[in-house]
Amino acid sequence: MNWCEYPGAWLGVEAIQNYGCRMFAGLGLTLQLVGLSVGLGAIFGLALALLKLYGPKPVRAVVTGYTTFFRGTPLLAQVFLVYYGAGQFRPFLDQIGLWIFFRDAFFCAAFTFTLNTAAYQAEVFRGAIVSVPRGQWEAGEALGLHRIPLFLKVILPQALMVALRPLGNELVIMVKSSAVASLVTLYDLMGATRLAFARSFDLSVYFFAAALYLLIVETIRRVWGLAERRLTRHLTHA
Repeated sequence: MNWCEYPGAWLGVEAIQNYGCRMFAGLGLTLQLVGLSVGLGAIFGLALALLKLYGPKPVRAVVTGYTTFFRGTPLLAQVFLVYYGAGQFRPFLDQIGLWIFFRDAFFCAAFTFTLNTAAYQAEVFRGAIVSVPRGQWEAGEALGLHRIPLFLKVILPQALMVALRPLGNELVIMVKSSAVASLVTLYDLMGATRLAFARSFDLSVYFFAAALYLLIVETIRRVWGLAERRLTRHLTHA
């Protein structure tokens, strides 16, 4: 018996025993999808935040429009627009060599998730940077620091402390929102669960999937909380 069949055997549920391996494989795909999109989204989001704060006025307007669109429309609609919409531009995408990317459901979902979470993280970073007192800039300038080293060594570390908790919340939200990827033929955790239910008609597979999502979220919440307490312990004792 494979290790992934043990939960079903222990619970006495045949459907979980039969499809447990497929569901755990889907769980791995979910973690890959979320990890990739949130990681890339953090880099993109920080860049967007800086452009919105310090870029020229036309660029700030474009960034505002971007964040408004991706924060104001459903993630499911965005996934459909990218996955199904890319097919409408296949000749053009073929010419520029991008069709091989957009024809893959995983890459489409990861691309859409990255754009979505980048919009939210951009606002988190922007608010965190703005929250740093102006006096920090003035003190750094008084010491003769140029703006880029001043931002990287003084402002950004303080802003990241402020942004830590909202970024953890965004990670949790993306884990739960990743279930929409199953609607574009991806066999992530929810996709594998839907397949298991379609073949077994046993509702317990959904309870098992919900338990796995809960386990992931609680693990992230506790690890993130531990990291936050450790990184901000100097503020607690101040």
